Amino acid sequence: MFTCTGYAATSADTRLEPFAFERRDPRADDVEIEIVYCGVCHSDLHQARNEWRNTLYPCVPGHEIVGRVTRVGAEVRDFKPGDLAAVGCMVDSCRTCTACREGLEQYCEPGFTGTYNGPEQGTGANTFGGYSSHIVVDRHFVLHVPEGLDLAGVAPLLCAGVTTWSPLRRWGAGPGKKVGIVGLGGLGHMGVKLAHALGAHVVLFTTSPGKEADARRLGADEVVISKDAEQMGRHAESFDLIVDTVAAQHDINAYLGLLKRDCTLVQVGAPEKPLDVNVFSVIWRRRNFAGSLIGGIAETQEMLDFCGKHGITADIEMIPIDQIETAYSRMLKSDVKYRFVIDMASLPKAA
Repeated sequence: MFTCTGYAATSADTRLEPFAFERRDPRADDVEIEIVYCGVCHSDLHQARNEWRNTLYPCVPGHEIVGRVTRVGAEVRDFKPGDLAAVGCMVDSCRTCTACREGLEQYCEPGFTGTYNGPEQGTGANTFGGYSSHIVVDRHFVLHVPEGLDLAGVAPLLCAGVTTWSPLRRWGAGPGKKVGIVGLGGLGHMGVKLAHALGAHVVLFTTSPGKEADARRLGADEVVISKDAEQMGRHAESFDLIVDTVAAQHDINAYLGLLKRDCTLVQVGAPEKPLDVNVFSVIWRRRNFAGSLIGGIAETQEMLDFCGKHGITADIEMIPIDQIETAYSRMLKSDVKYRFVIDMASLPKAA
């Protein structure tokens, strides 16, 4: 075991503060990583505040992790000290269920082990995430980072990137396809970038006219103000795929009506209350309303390799770790373009 430093919430109503804890020394299949950057996901806030009613305290958030390998176990051959490495939302799964055998660890039937908030396979122990100096992870859940990308901008790819990549790939976004992205936040801006790079005709839906220029900069071919019924009507029954990243309440039927027959709207944003689907929105044209959760390890690596080839990273704002509470407050107001990333070089001074 070795002592690690980080930032943790000790209850739902306390600020994140410096926290010292123990991590295991690398076992035979483990990779130890010194964390350089960690993205800030809205899930971090949900967990720190126990908004999902399942938080284990103390809670060290962070599942968008980029760093350099410092030690490896005796059986590790695909990483060595000094290599760039990344860790996303999972650090283990049962590995034996149907989903795991198909490379879809995010749908592990007994449940995957989250990078933070556990539970650890076999022991049920809590896991601590990337708001920390180091992390130790089984090599099967460690990812290779392509050379040449801005490392801080890579960090959000481990969640926001793969969350949009997975449905874009599964439902065939590419040349000749018209793809809608609903919302231009941390998830949505990655959806636009990736759909554009895949060769699709990309339409961004937003309630904010002021976001049009940025959406086009990111790769949108068209921008539709979703509050404008006339603009929406011009796109009726014309989409092959829509990826909805909005986590607030909204009229999902307005978007279902934009799909062609047999085409799909995929929900990746998670509103607090259930969305009200009018059955005739799907019955009338045999449309599909689907959901998607992050991505498996193989498709996360595929996404990173694609981003390396196309020079894609997230648009970020860098913060020192002692500004995490300010970042959370701003995130609630959507006051970031488009993802906060913690510079972990700030940790020793803050801790």
